[in-house]
Amino acid sequence: MQKPKKRWKVDKSIPENVMHNLSGYLPVERQILYNRGHETREAAERYLNGTTPPDTDPSGMLGIDDAVDRIRRAIVKHEPIAIYGDYDVDGVTSTALLTEILEALGADVEGYIPNRFDEGYGLNNEALKELHEDGKRLIITVDCGIRSPEEVERANKLGLDIIISDHHRPGDELPAALAIVNPKQSDDNYPYKELAGVGLAYKLAHAVVGENVSLIENSLDLVALGTVADLAALEGENRTLVRSGLRHIREPHRQGLRSLIGVTRLTASRITARDIGFVLGPRLNAAGRLDTAYEALELLTAKNVQLAAMLAQRLEIHNRERQQITKKVQEHAEQQALAGDPDTHLLFAADPSYNAGVVGLAASRLTERYYLPSIVAHQGEEFTRGSCRSIPEFHITEALDECADLMKRHGGHAAAAGFTVKNENLPELIKKLKRLADEQLTIKDLRPKIIADDELRLSDLNLDLLSFLDKLEPTGKGNRKARFVSRDLEVTTHKRVGKDGSHLRLTVKEPNESKYKYNAIAFRQGHWAEQMPPRIDLMYTFEKNYFQGREYQQLNVVDLKPSGDED
Repeated sequence: MQKPKKRWKVDKSIPENVMHNLSGYLPVERQILYNRGHETREAAERYLNGTTPPDTDPSGMLGIDDAVDRIRRAIVKHEPIAIYGDYDVDGVTSTALLTEILEALGADVEGYIPNRFDEGYGLNNEALKELHEDGKRLIITVDCGIRSPEEVERANKLGLDIIISDHHRPGDELPAALAIVNPKQSDDNYPYKELAGVGLAYKLAHAVVGENVSLIENSLDLVALGTVADLAALEGENRTLVRSGLRHIREPHRQGLRSLIGVTRLTASRITARDIGFVLGPRLNAAGRLDTAYEALELLTAKNVQLAAMLAQRLEIHNRERQQITKKVQEHAEQQALAGDPDTHLLFAADPSYNAGVVGLAASRLTERYYLPSIVAHQGEEFTRGSCRSIPEFHITEALDECADLMKRHGGHAAAAGFTVKNENLPELIKKLKRLADEQLTIKDLRPKIIADDELRLSDLNLDLLSFLDKLEPTGKGNRKARFVSRDLEVTTHKRVGKDGSHLRLTVKEPNESKYKYNAIAFRQGHWAEQMPPRIDLMYTFEKNYFQGREYQQLNVVDLKPSGDED
């Protein structure tokens, strides 16, 4: 099975009336704004300035009033509270945020994060029993709980009050909790449905503190970390929250974050959402992938400089180990998944040796490489726990919903999900999922589509455009970086770079033009070094790069192809 070639698409040209509405911006800037849905000068200014969208008062969320009343009562009566989170960055930041805010209000509160390997994802009965025996009377879930009706019922019988704060898609049966805060509930009218778990925790904290908003402002760094790491769409309220959070990260007040930035050798003042996604997030995730996520939680709440430095270094070591383990699991899973039906529309691999903490990463790599939904699973003595990644053409959680009778539990998003299934039901589950994938994907052109904003000549690239592109930040899912296509470029130099030579560095210029020449970096495209055409078409982002104290402009290559090849 070969890696599919990407389909190039350049967004349609801006209409004349919108071009007129956006007068005052350069033509390429107007095109970029139009491509993001901003057709008037007022809308463009709100977007570029990061203005908070309307109707973001947390009181507009279903269930939040009941949650706030119960939390305030627990604070006044000094009832022990547990914040029950998840072991990924979204869950850890959510736990840290709500624990810190409630402590500041005088609550008797502590965070609890289940162990991925012993307890699995979400609420579990044994943990709830232990929390009850420890004296807890109120459990607030963050980033989990919406798919745990049986566990909530058991907690109710123990005498625990449960407040669920979870951004995942609800199942057919809602838990009988005291309150549920989840804008994806069918009768919730809150307009911003794509908040991450930490975004919901922040909204809940905001509602609890009321007008005393100064108590929550310093938590925006956690909101940015969790939102970006969880791949939440950076549009609407999410974009505003992350934009504000990045300002706090660039001037870090949190000792643990300052130490983590130091270990990664990032420059705090220049940190972007991409740095969260590719540098900070993986290190915070590494602890929970290999053992317990408490080290990440402890780092984010650390006040002691020495402790923070030690924890940051441990996360760095965990991350290196995680990378090595992931590579081995990915290679083995790829061989297993491709050994069966070569025409399959869903890749599947399971093995007792797979580390349960990295199966999601391995599934992501398979989906990225072959553009197919992928499942990689750890097989235990009684249960198999799988992690799923998918493509836009196949909603993986809806597919799992159709197989709900075969599983103990499942949940997730359109593109990522997880499940637990008894081993004897696993063959039937995979058979049914593969049939669903075949039904939905057989007639489709399964090639990843990459979209550019405009076609430009290299002479169109300048500092003014770079300045405008800065205003698009934070960029990521739902608010992609601006991409451009330049055609028929001459490659003057090229070579493999990186420890294993997997990346490509090249220099390109317009033919017969020596003035407009740009350095470019193409990550994971080192294979072109042995087959570089003399003329190429490039799709790229235009960015600043910093090296040895110098700042210069470069092209970050999304894809390249020989000039003249079809898009």
